[in-house]
Amino acid sequence: MMNVAAIQEALREEKLDGWLFFDHHLRDPLAYRVLDFTPPRTPSRRWYYLIPANGEPRKLVHQIEPSMLDALPGTTQSYSSWSRQVYGLTMLLNGCKRVAMQYSPQCAVPYVAMVDAGTVELVREQGVEVETSANLVQIFEAKWNQEKLDSHMQAGVLVDEIRRAAFVEIGDLLRGREPVNEYMVKSFILRSFERAGLFTDHGPIVGVNANASNPHYEPHADDYEMIKQGDVVLIDLWAKLNKPGTVYYDVTWTGYTGEEIPDEVQRVFTVVTGARDAAVAKVQNTIGAGLPLCGFEVDDACRGHIREHGFGDYFIHRTGHSIGEEVHGSGANMDNLETHDVRRVIPWTCFSVEPGVYLPAFGIRSEVNVFVGERDARVTGERQTEMVKI
Repeated sequence: MMNVAAIQEALREEKLDGWLFFDHHLRDPLAYRVLDFTPPRTPSRRWYYLIPANGEPRKLVHQIEPSMLDALPGTTQSYSSWSRQVYGLTMLLNGCKRVAMQYSPQCAVPYVAMVDAGTVELVREQGVEVETSANLVQIFEAKWNQEKLDSHMQAGVLVDEIRRAAFVEIGDLLRGREPVNEYMVKSFILRSFERAGLFTDHGPIVGVNANASNPHYEPHADDYEMIKQGDVVLIDLWAKLNKPGTVYYDVTWTGYTGEEIPDEVQRVFTVVTGARDAAVAKVQNTIGAGLPLCGFEVDDACRGHIREHGFGDYFIHRTGHSIGEEVHGSGANMDNLETHDVRRVIPWTCFSVEPGVYLPAFGIRSEVNVFVGERDARVTGERQTEMVKI
């Protein structure tokens, strides 16, 4: 259930006058999750809901759908015409000078950028400054509870078992001189997920050699490469328990189909895992000291290690992403490349650390999940220290 008092306390800490929620045709899933609210039907007209820093929440709904927000606390006013909507919004925002909305300046955090530009303009025309709700969303959407952490750990045990089994499956087929390809391994993983009671929305990634250098590569029934002796194989798999309210576990491991790993492959693997460990250490040391930590700082620690070893141009994505009920969650990302993520890393959130070096002939990525507690941080599953010899 939504905790209005907790939201108001957070608004006062952020020095905001309110949090304005808006939706039309289910465009903003964050609003429904933060408000812990399921609409009685798909809204065909615009609704507004303001939680002020002090006082009772206020609602603005269309006269055609007057009961749309009945499940939420607060007073209600309605509108029908365009002019009455503007007037109603003026009354709704009375006393507010700065409000949060699901808006991100320059779309720096696209996971939060749910409100259209025209609605932001409309609010600003009422003399109200619109601020991003990104930090608030972290608190009321990205933070886990004990049940979510438990579901993550349970999924991790199962996903790690399936990941190990996938590499064994490749090796068994190769030793038996049977054909094996990327799509066969992907299908093996998906069948294993289903048997284990796991759910994934897409994937996994199984990439060989140059395909492993495409961070979002995914084989298909009519588009795949064979796996042979002397190949680099990257497997990136993510899943959660197939139950409501559970959260994802997301890891990447790499292996080599041969006894002797080539020097260049081993060198890149060592650099990548060193960068991963540098990022994890940055998180653990900073959180352990009780100091503030922003997402971009974790990316800097990781990316700096790769640059120092001459592979900076081949690390082409952010260091990590928030993890939640969606594999790419709405909390702070470990990013100073794609965006400059200044959001704080807060307790009871989880994110990936997944540096990669993507060369023309092959790619290496090593991914772990990091959970941040009140004064500590930990990797929640196995951490790859050697390439898998398939």
